Amino acid sequence: MEDERIIDLYWARDQRAIAETSDKYGHMCTRIAENMLFDRQDAEECVNDTYLGVWNAVPPARPGIFSAFIARITRNLAMKRLTWLNAKKRGTNLTVSLSELEECIPDSLAENDTVEKQALTECIERFLRTLSPRGRSIFLCRYFLFDSPEEISKKLRISTSAVKSSLSRNRNKLRIFLENEGLMH
Repeated sequence: MEDERIIDLYWARDQRAIAETSDKYGHMCTRIAENMLFDRQDAEECVNDTYLGVWNAVPPARPGIFSAFIARITRNLAMKRLTWLNAKKRGTNLTVSLSELEECIPDSLAENDTVEKQALTECIERFLRTLSPRGRSIFLCRYFLFDSPEEISKKLRISTSAVKSSLSRNRNKLRIFLENEGLMH
């Protein structure tokens, strides 16, 4: 079913919207959650929470890119779950990909400073538009979907070393981009 029709079902408060969302995007949501949580049961709970999150958000939201909207909800819920698991010392390892970005993202952001976070978000979005389509795909697969370099290389049919090289180059470019924007010191 087309995304617009699924969104219309949400607006009509028709519960078929959830089934259609699951059919079309369930695999993507599961992959995102599993890549972050490393636990099938936690990932399934996160995906179920995603459907509730979409149900509660649409309406009033009318997402332009439904897949990105759903992916963001899944990612945010998985991050919350990961934080909870780590706070309770229930053991999952933080993804290596987040530590890779530590050198690029300013750690001076205040915990509740939404203005700074919004500026950083907009800056990263501008940065992503400067990348080639392949470079942007590699970057987003690694740092948004949390795919491993090996998974990205299979998906894009390129060598793992090409993926790692692209990630390294683009992390350096991001750091310089953020410095030029005044967000890194």
